[in-house]
Amino acid sequence: MLVKVFGSAVFGVEATTITVEVNIDKGIGYHLVGLPDNAIKESSYRIAAALKNNGYEFPGKKITVNLAPADLRKEGSAYDLTLAVGILSASNQINATEVDQYVIMGELSLDGSLQPIKGALSIAIKAKEEGFKGFFLPIQNVKEAAIVDGLDVYGVENVLQVIDFFEGKGTLEPTKIDTHEEFYKTLDFPEFDFADVKGQESIKRCMEIAAAGGHNIILIGPPGSGKTMLAKRLPSILPPMTLNEALETTKIHSVAGKIKDVGLLNQRPFRSPHHTASSVSLVGGGSYPQPGEISLAHNGVLFLDELPEFKREVLEVMRQPLEDREVTISRAKFTITYPSSFMLVASMNPSPGGYFNDPDAPVSSSPAEMQRYLSKISGPLLDRIDIHIEVTPVPFEKLTETRPAESSVLIRERVTKAREIQSKRFEQYSTIHYNAQMTTKQIRTYCALDDSSLQLLKTAMERLNLSARAYDRILKVSRTIADLEASEVVKSNHIAEAIQYRSLDRDGWLG
Repeated sequence: MLVKVFGSAVFGVEATTITVEVNIDKGIGYHLVGLPDNAIKESSYRIAAALKNNGYEFPGKKITVNLAPADLRKEGSAYDLTLAVGILSASNQINATEVDQYVIMGELSLDGSLQPIKGALSIAIKAKEEGFKGFFLPIQNVKEAAIVDGLDVYGVENVLQVIDFFEGKGTLEPTKIDTHEEFYKTLDFPEFDFADVKGQESIKRCMEIAAAGGHNIILIGPPGSGKTMLAKRLPSILPPMTLNEALETTKIHSVAGKIKDVGLLNQRPFRSPHHTASSVSLVGGGSYPQPGEISLAHNGVLFLDELPEFKREVLEVMRQPLEDREVTISRAKFTITYPSSFMLVASMNPSPGGYFNDPDAPVSSSPAEMQRYLSKISGPLLDRIDIHIEVTPVPFEKLTETRPAESSVLIRERVTKAREIQSKRFEQYSTIHYNAQMTTKQIRTYCALDDSSLQLLKTAMERLNLSARAYDRILKVSRTIADLEASEVVKSNHIAEAIQYRSLDRDGWLG
């Protein structure tokens, strides 16, 4: 008897429906075709044990299973439940007449219980698009899949629950989640708040500007000056995510298997990979491609602490994603694209010893050591960072202040207003939403300067020996400073402040 059941394969962040054809005939053997990987090939042992432990049998006949389309590679153990239901139906052990109206996915344990799968949200979205009635999956994944409206999503703990459902015996009900309620269920107080940061007013101002314009930023300062503390608080002042951004972010984390009993991710992600990270872990890929750190930081913040300690070749692979806001992984037989629109926040010591130009420094560095240390950061990568700011240690008087600092909630209000101005300004462009994304054409249009501002910028570039790459960056940042003041034009004071944020372009740093 031939039975068709349906599963799904995830490539990138999109799912493809897989038709699992199970045919049982006279003879002996188990034949699995359609480019399955080893995990799928081993499924027969898990299925046989799970069925036997729940009162059913693995047929001692010739079983042929085809995973269609047959030229598409399938991987992982999530097809166990799909195959088990197909085998039971094809061997007439259950009467599952409506099995072809559902997508069924789940990894089986030997006792018949189910283990979580990856990519549940992407699979649910595809199932709805293709008109399936419902989706059976492990109960651990049910919240992320149930945010898809118009699809009955059933979270199951054991294969028996699925069998009972198709035979009309069970009381299994679909899980319902109000997507809007889940989305607006935000934290009243962020986990990390700028109110906890003593002093560093100029750095907080710089972080506010970076958040308002979506600018990449690098913090340069000695150990213990608060670089990491400041970076961790940046997501708390970014504008709240839109529903579309939340769905995009949840889908990526679902594909990576990072969702833990959560319906919708409504907080901007913060990723901080260690400096020993490989290029594959950063941008994604591998023999079975998975999203990397830059995609997991999509719509959020990627923090690279001790930037010069990362391998140069690892940093160089970030250049294209920083420009295109997506990363494309090409292999001989397939190409996968992951979104990667994130804010880059990097930190570094000013020298190998960490105390450059400090007369009381415990460690000093020679010019050759300085050059070798700073040369680890390439010019093209630095060109994609709009703001460079020096962070100095907090004096004792500031540390002992009892007066509370400004909270992240108040700063975020100003940032959100500035972003609203930018959204209105760029509403005619489909790929530009905030100032950091402006091209040269938009810079010339929206950052026009009067004579006094032009003269100020010219003088600064000549006296401070600023590089040519600093010119457009200064104009972008000055446009954001003007937006924070709700100013329609970029004024000389906006230019003057933006000039301060190009430390690494000056002589004595990278030249």
